[in-house]
Amino acid sequence: MVYSPITYPLPLIVDGSLENHWNTCSKFYNIKNKVLSFIKVNSSDDDVAPLKVCPGQRFQVADLLAHLQAAPVSTNDVLLKPYLASWDELIKFLEALGPMVGIISQEIESKTSIIRDLAQKAEKEAEKKMKDRKIMPQQSDPVLMISHDRSSNYSKMNHRLSFGYTSSRSMIKWELDNDLVDFHKHTNSGCRTLLRLHRALLWLQSFLEELGKDATEGEHLRRPSDLCKETYQRTLARHHSWWVRKAAELAFLAMPERPYFYQLVCVETQAEATVVLNRVVKAIEEVYERNEVALQEHGMLDLP
Repeated sequence: MVYSPITYPLPLIVDGSLENHWNTCSKFYNIKNKVLSFIKVNSSDDDVAPLKVCPGQRFQVADLLAHLQAAPVSTNDVLLKPYLASWDELIKFLEALGPMVGIISQEIESKTSIIRDLAQKAEKEAEKKMKDRKIMPQQSDPVLMISHDRSSNYSKMNHRLSFGYTSSRSMIKWELDNDLVDFHKHTNSGCRTLLRLHRALLWLQSFLEELGKDATEGEHLRRPSDLCKETYQRTLARHHSWWVRKAAELAFLAMPERPYFYQLVCVETQAEATVVLNRVVKAIEEVYERNEVALQEHGMLDLP
């Protein structure tokens, strides 16, 4: 059976946080049969076979890649809805590695919930103000609502997300304009939460990149547990306390061996895994770099 691809509408934010159009990349994906089918303008890397579906497991690498490639918008921004949906898939990935590693995903999930809760709270406040003023939202209202539903179906993009909780940059602007970001003490602002997710994403990007490397001649493939520990130590560990670092390193010891990772991404060999993981790493890198620039421009890379 052939399904028509779901397409994203073109968001338009009056405050300039998002441009009036997507960038030159037109993105389509088919989520019903879980087969990724992106078409990119002037692209050579992604003109490859669709990723396979892995029967009987929650994590699907095709869904992860779909969300990641749907997140970049305009020339320098990231849509929050597909960004958070990509984290939903990464959480499933971590949970699939066993209960010890899955503990880490609980902290990450709490961060995605903070941003979603902030978006819903702002949405309700905006609706109340409009009701009090007897102002009805326009049918063409361009802002989008972030849902708690982890479904990959973005067809309901006509739902509204109030004010700045549409993209990384619009959220930063909204929270700064409304004095919701504290540069001196811990708060549960969306910007601080985005920074924590941003740091964790660098760790996972580094780990998947190392996991995707094939062995050089005369060498053996390294154990995933060692790769995970090393990438954690050079990325996320410096932001954690000693106790958290030791707990994380203990969890990595229980990480499964490579054949299990092959199963997770529906491949049989390291060469096949390299191709799939390189695509994922490239997609993560684009999202990461855009958020890095946005946070750096506003001095938010060291929020307490």
